[in-house]
Amino acid sequence: MPDYQAPLRDLRFVMDEMLGYPAHYARLPGGEEASPDVVAAILEEGARFAREVLLPLNQSGDQEGCRLEGGEVKAPKGFKEAYAQYVEGGWPSLAADPEHGGQGLPHSLAMVLNEMICATNLAWGMYPGLSHGAADALRHHGTEEQKATYLSKLVEGTWTGTMCLTEPHCGTDLGLIKTRAVPTDDGAYAITGTKIFISAGEHDLAENIVHLVLAKLPDAPAGSKGISLFVVPKFMPDGNGNPGERNGVACGSLEHKMGIHGNATCVMNFDGAKGFLVGAPNKGLACMFTMMNAARIGVGIQGLGLAEASFQNALAYARDRLQMRALSGPQAPDKPADPIIVHPDVRRMLLTQKAFAEGGRMLVLYTAQMIDIVEHGQDAAERERAETLLGLLTPIVKAFLTEVGFEATNEGVQVFGGHGFIQEWGMEQLVRDARITRLYEGTTGIQALDLLGRKVLMSQGETLKVFTREIHKFCQAEEGNAELAEFVRPLAKLNQEWGELTMGIGMKAMADREEVGAASVDYLMYAGYVTLAYLFARAARQARAALAESTEDAAFYRAKLNTARFFYQRLLPRTRAHKQAIEAGAEPLMALSAEDFGRGFEL
Repeated sequence: MPDYQAPLRDLRFVMDEMLGYPAHYARLPGGEEASPDVVAAILEEGARFAREVLLPLNQSGDQEGCRLEGGEVKAPKGFKEAYAQYVEGGWPSLAADPEHGGQGLPHSLAMVLNEMICATNLAWGMYPGLSHGAADALRHHGTEEQKATYLSKLVEGTWTGTMCLTEPHCGTDLGLIKTRAVPTDDGAYAITGTKIFISAGEHDLAENIVHLVLAKLPDAPAGSKGISLFVVPKFMPDGNGNPGERNGVACGSLEHKMGIHGNATCVMNFDGAKGFLVGAPNKGLACMFTMMNAARIGVGIQGLGLAEASFQNALAYARDRLQMRALSGPQAPDKPADPIIVHPDVRRMLLTQKAFAEGGRMLVLYTAQMIDIVEHGQDAAERERAETLLGLLTPIVKAFLTEVGFEATNEGVQVFGGHGFIQEWGMEQLVRDARITRLYEGTTGIQALDLLGRKVLMSQGETLKVFTREIHKFCQAEEGNAELAEFVRPLAKLNQEWGELTMGIGMKAMADREEVGAASVDYLMYAGYVTLAYLFARAARQARAALAESTEDAAFYRAKLNTARFFYQRLLPRTRAHKQAIEAGAEPLMALSAEDFGRGFEL
């Protein structure tokens, strides 16, 4: 069975030394509660829960899967008990508003815990995962009555939430949805339709499930402008706020999936189910985006967690597995062969995983600071800047970290060789589980269009400039530091090139709008590599400073520097290929007619 140790030392480095989390928390209203001692205790207990409670259920949950019995879904053995421990420990309420029963701690702290959950049992983590987003959507857009009815239950974890968007005939193009909401005499709505791919849509972990459902009113405008949002509980709350009569919503079937078998991915049938309008009529998509953006960050963390899990287990195997001798001569002469970690290509695979895990962690925690400021910052200008950065970074976190997370899990299998292909080692499960992260909550292509088209070009590049100015200031401040020249000089060139590349796409798009779609995925990946380069440069600066002050923990800081060098020298050059592909433009993609795709075989 795979093992896992929460990377607490690396978390402390990023949070405390590199990003200054203690001072960051102290500036937030109520942030003083997140003292270093409290944070340390939360991280250590979260690490224990992930390793001792969730990890042992990961493989068994994958192999057992979920069962649909008489319209009720049974989660794998042990999942319900683990969820009860999760609720008892107060984990769902960690970052929620005290007004609704939460502990009021910063959102970033909950995101750190989420990495540990994703690394040890992604399928289990999806049951409570969307509840936070559902609570946020209701907190921002719900009526006072809806907040009183649902929020405390979602916050404490006795009820869970879902997000019901996709339908059999439409995925991302939500303007095509057919689910209908008909007003009833009691001020509610009768919701009728079918939703698919609903994570945790039906299960036995919690006493009630709160569905947030997109549907159209009878007089709704066509397309996405006619979408409304409704809250539809599995059980109607009674006069005391407890689950009462069963609502007209049921799981029609469970999807047969490539991975995340331990999570119930449901076809949900709404048959005149009673629902209540959230927000204004026909403004449901804007309300749902509150939940969707939180979910996209969450999926990026899934990619990070799986990369970390893959790296840790591949590293342990590479240290133990004996195979051939090192090219430079025996490294373990007392053994019949050397451990495979001596071989350059195995080191390439391990370092790729390590760099993506550590770089991804820095990106998530940097983004988490923006979330804290948006939610709790006192200075309006600072909040506005953080919101701009958060908008820019969200598609990068979601898409880039899931793309490289999937790459990392594939490299993990490769380190194991044939054993990685065998179920017992658990590495192939990481690959299967990671594959969905590139699809749900908006595919990589959708995130790329959001980044390039909506966030960058529609703002005339102003959104991007907020971030590139920050990178420019860092490079300016360190340009005289000879010890950081290996990082700062290439970063400064890429930062300038990023702006030029953006301008070039914008100019082409004025003549041909297909240029945006043609460039978008390569643009997002380019942006992801440059963003990680900036963060690795900051990490290198901190590691250099620590080594200059003390020899304590020197091995950790040297490893951090060498990982940064590997990223710069072996992974960052990928930006060259992405740049060249962007500059090739739309013509190579659009020149082939739809009919000509099939030339050479009969359709």
